Amino acid sequence: MVPTGAYGTWPSPIDAALAASHSGRPEFPGMVGDEVWWTAPRPTEGGRRALMRRRADGVEESVLPAPWNVRSRVIEYGGHPWDGVVEGDGGALVVFVNFVDQRLYAYEPDEPGAEPRPLTPLSSVGGGLRWAEPRIHAERNEVWCVLEEFTGAAPTDVRRVIAAVPLDGSAARDRGAVRELSDDRHRFVTGPRLSPDGRHAAWIAWDHPRMPWDGTVVMLGEVTHDGPFASVRPVVGESDESVCQVDWAPDGSLLFVSDAGNWWELQRVRPEALGSGVARPTPLCPGRGEEFGGPLWKLGLTWFRPLADGLVAVIHGKGATTLGILDPETGELVDAAGPWTDWAPMLTVHGDRVIGVAASPRSAYEIVELDTRTGRTRVIGSAHDDPVDPAYYPEPQIRTFAGPDNRAIHAHIYPPHSPDRVAPDDELPPFVIWAHGGPTSQVPLVLDLEIAYFTSRGIGVAEVNYGGSTGYGREYRERLREQWGVVDVEDCAAVAASLAAEGTADPARLAIRGGSAGGWTTAASLTSTDVYACGTVIYPVLDLVSWAASETHDFESRYLESLIGPIDEVPGRYRERSPSEHVDRISTPFLLLQGLDDVICPPVQCERFLARMAGRGVPHAYIAFEGEGHGFRRAETMIRALEAELSLYAQTFGIARSDIPLLELKK
Repeated sequence: MVPTGAYGTWPSPIDAALAASHSGRPEFPGMVGDEVWWTAPRPTEGGRRALMRRRADGVEESVLPAPWNVRSRVIEYGGHPWDGVVEGDGGALVVFVNFVDQRLYAYEPDEPGAEPRPLTPLSSVGGGLRWAEPRIHAERNEVWCVLEEFTGAAPTDVRRVIAAVPLDGSAARDRGAVRELSDDRHRFVTGPRLSPDGRHAAWIAWDHPRMPWDGTVVMLGEVTHDGPFASVRPVVGESDESVCQVDWAPDGSLLFVSDAGNWWELQRVRPEALGSGVARPTPLCPGRGEEFGGPLWKLGLTWFRPLADGLVAVIHGKGATTLGILDPETGELVDAAGPWTDWAPMLTVHGDRVIGVAASPRSAYEIVELDTRTGRTRVIGSAHDDPVDPAYYPEPQIRTFAGPDNRAIHAHIYPPHSPDRVAPDDELPPFVIWAHGGPTSQVPLVLDLEIAYFTSRGIGVAEVNYGGSTGYGREYRERLREQWGVVDVEDCAAVAASLAAEGTADPARLAIRGGSAGGWTTAASLTSTDVYACGTVIYPVLDLVSWAASETHDFESRYLESLIGPIDEVPGRYRERSPSEHVDRISTPFLLLQGLDDVICPPVQCERFLARMAGRGVPHAYIAFEGEGHGFRRAETMIRALEAELSLYAQTFGIARSDIPLLELKK
């Protein structure tokens, strides 16, 4: 007989160290010859990202030892940080971005005694020189990529262009040896995609105040021998149309994903239409009411990949996503078999093989291969391995709740679950509402050991894809326009209230937590609702006025114009919605977690917020982590953060636990 235990007191083999060691996911798979390579998180190695390769015999190995960290800082969220080819002698050549100095390096890992050699120079101006989306063009002895170049000390003193870097290392100390392929007419650009005949390049561009999910254009240029792109012109896209990816079909057609019809859909422009100067896009799989694309938070994301036979590998879905093979001539779409419910937008193809990154509610993200000839799918890298009995994993429920004005709110509900304990019949469980970041993002339906850390102890979790989230069409995304701090707060509260009203959650033991934009939603909820007994606020936005003025990076420096409104038109709205302006409304305990190296949501926001809270008698704690930026990556950081969060809930909800450090709450 299973013992009875109060919610929150259950023992669990999923401790904070285990959850931290499995944090993060493999990213950016690519091909080097016949080998699959990718980057992988290493929380126990200072949070670096390792470059991995899968050899022909199936053995996985790290290409570069610590402390090499393959990660770009372009637009701060980064992008595809590496590329590789097989050289004439059969050895590999890889070009990668090193996180610490943001230089491009070349490396021949199969050459005995070889060391990475820099390809780009350092700059002492502002944030220096940064690179993303490298593409090796061996025939030109160059690597093409996005260059982000700071021109002054301010975060917004920056320009971005497409550039060609010599592979011979001549630019390692000479900025002048870097050849610029595009001008800086646009604030933001993605890496170029070469047409099959090598004569044209296509890329995506956009400008402030738009974000890439608001409006982008596809640019087309002619490739020259040794100069910049010629005859550059826009071909598709508008200020209110988001194109999130562009590529070429084998027949020279231009393929792109656009949300002009509410959903991000795959479209095509035939070569003859491109040549005429009048683009006539044709949707390739219309009317499905689901997404074939998503928000371009990182450069180099790929939701589709053309195959050599004319078919197209696509990621698609509403909420959850799957991998499919689309026939662009008939519109027929055949999905790959398998348990995966989320495919990261990081596809690559090689012959008949499609390689991606996928996860499910019972498995973490892993490298998955689809053989399009046989339809067989298999895991080929970063394979999920259950670190504990899967009986301790939560069982998610996909729910849709009714919010204000009866609007639909999508959420994933994870009730408390353990094979070792059941709760008393007369007790309702505590629940924590998780508000995701972005806010133009979403929570996937996948295994997350941080969620299991709480549910296996008897604390429920509800992940809310509030209005403004992606995955449900542009109209759902637009609900947050000028409503940040209103719709997100209302939707999270509506889910919490519904769970309490239906008897799923204890109304007296509800909490809210979130990071980045989710930290904002958490703080805004504590200052504007009485739903929650406590909250965990992680690297948040707290002061809209200063954040909009100078306290964030360039990529999001004008984001608030769509989320709140133009500050010169609605200055009062910025003050009214800022949690830092309303600390007098906070009456419940909270935990504030912050990385001291965060340039997106800097620690100064937390410091001012805490200064205003001083002496108010509200129990709270602040933990700041050296060496951490926007998003915790080090195992020791995540362990302390998780245990502190659990201690907050234990103290607030009256749960007796002696197996975690006591979080000291000050008043």
